[in-house]
Amino acid sequence: MKKKPFALVGALSLVGASLAACSSGEETKKETESTGASKPADKQVLNITSGSDIPALSPTVATDSVSFNVLNNVMEGLYRTGKDQKPEPAMAESVEVSEDGLTYTFKLRDAKWSDDSAVSAKDFEYAWKHLLDPKSGSQYAYVFYIIAGAEAYNTGKGKPEDVGVKAVDDKTLEVKLTQPASYFTGLTAFGPFMPLKQEFVESKGDQFALKPENFLYNGPFKLVNWKTEVGWSLVKNDKYWDAENVKLEEINTKVVKETSTAVNLYEKGDIDTVGLTSEFVDQYKDNADFQTRLDSAMFYIQMNFKNKALQNKDIRKAIDQGYDKEQMAQVLLNNGSIPAYYYVPKDFVKGPDGADFREGNEGFGSFDATSAKASFEKGLKAVGEKKVTLELLAYDDDNSKKISEFLKGEWEKNLPGLEVKIKQQPFKNKLDLEAKGQFELSFAGWGPDYQDPMTFLDMWMTGGPYNRGGFSSKAYDDLIKSAQKETDQAKRWQALKDAEKVLLEEEQAISVMYQRGVALMRKPYVKDVVNHSFGADTSYKWASIEGK
Repeated sequence: MKKKPFALVGALSLVGASLAACSSGEETKKETESTGASKPADKQVLNITSGSDIPALSPTVATDSVSFNVLNNVMEGLYRTGKDQKPEPAMAESVEVSEDGLTYTFKLRDAKWSDDSAVSAKDFEYAWKHLLDPKSGSQYAYVFYIIAGAEAYNTGKGKPEDVGVKAVDDKTLEVKLTQPASYFTGLTAFGPFMPLKQEFVESKGDQFALKPENFLYNGPFKLVNWKTEVGWSLVKNDKYWDAENVKLEEINTKVVKETSTAVNLYEKGDIDTVGLTSEFVDQYKDNADFQTRLDSAMFYIQMNFKNKALQNKDIRKAIDQGYDKEQMAQVLLNNGSIPAYYYVPKDFVKGPDGADFREGNEGFGSFDATSAKASFEKGLKAVGEKKVTLELLAYDDDNSKKISEFLKGEWEKNLPGLEVKIKQQPFKNKLDLEAKGQFELSFAGWGPDYQDPMTFLDMWMTGGPYNRGGFSSKAYDDLIKSAQKETDQAKRWQALKDAEKVLLEEEQAISVMYQRGVALMRKPYVKDVVNHSFGADTSYKWASIEGK
């Protein structure tokens, strides 16, 4: 499951972990409307589940939807994504943007860390440069490259003092960009851009952020009772600058991997929200608590170009054409997901002409077993093999298990000569294997970090930290680089569309499966849970329990 890899959550990431809490668009609006008639419950406690533990708490090293969702609720950046999905001032009280759009001057509000010390501009300068330090190994450093000097420093070609972020004084942060970017304020709401107090980080050393007490909080909640693979709790942070508007006193999260177990907990009243897999959708679709929606997370098969067979385009094309995406989305998932022959999601972002990115370009390819078989045979001949065995790396939640078995069955039926072995792993282990490039095929997902097609497309550039299959195309790189520098928005938009075509049609670098839908049950007394279509999945800042 937003960016970010998902627990079949964005993010998030990447599949069931944050499933119960995702939302966007009109559905979010409906969920956040208050009846006006309800009264707050005596206990402001929300009980939920997650399909995985928290892989990382530090903003410097976090890469997944579960971690970013926690960070979004215990931390706060210069801006926060609001109820209306638009960025609103958070740690920043105001911002001035230069006429050329390259210099942002943020004025910070009076705010405190959970240890009662003041949050200052130096905390942002330190955090951002700390993440960009090549020694940090941050996989999200590339999203900072829009800041002047950031790429040079991160790649060992520049100095930290040349990075365009500077604490002018305790309350003033100056940021210089390499190009105008209308999405920049929204980007500062994303997990990697959170502040860090240098003295505290250095005092904890290699134990920083490994347990709740080794972390400082400046957001609505604090993390407590974090037990590996069991769960965690968030409690209200009384030091938060806007604490008077935070109603929940406690959010308890249990790690539950099986949907049937979570549904039983919901039926017993032990949890207040539960994500549903296909078999439960039919059972509960007429229930008053039932909700479904389409979000912006995309799921796909990443292919490792180090594998001899997968270096062949015909084999990659056969893999994409060799399974029924409609059946996967509409029957197997049955949760509002839709088959996808594209990578930038529909209903996510509009271009300079006001049209959706997908308008006029519905997608690439189709399910065609006959054509897939012919392509596979051609590919086998080209690589000098009569049969191929490929391992599919996948998550260990219910949805992933079903989809993996479905893919294996489809591929082995439609592509004679292909044997598929499934390797299911816990979320954190799966991310680690993927990061090390230890896979052949990987069932992966990506949620947008900010509201622009670039959040999906720049990850496939040569050498990109999330391009773990080693895909490389000069034509693709050139299109992304031109879009990164282009000031004419119409030309930039077209370059991004052309890049997607290279990725999926000309190179068949990945096989996109579906755009995720979410089906869930939520108790009617849970109010104002705000879910996002980019960045972190969920904000509990405004949530409350009413009329329970």
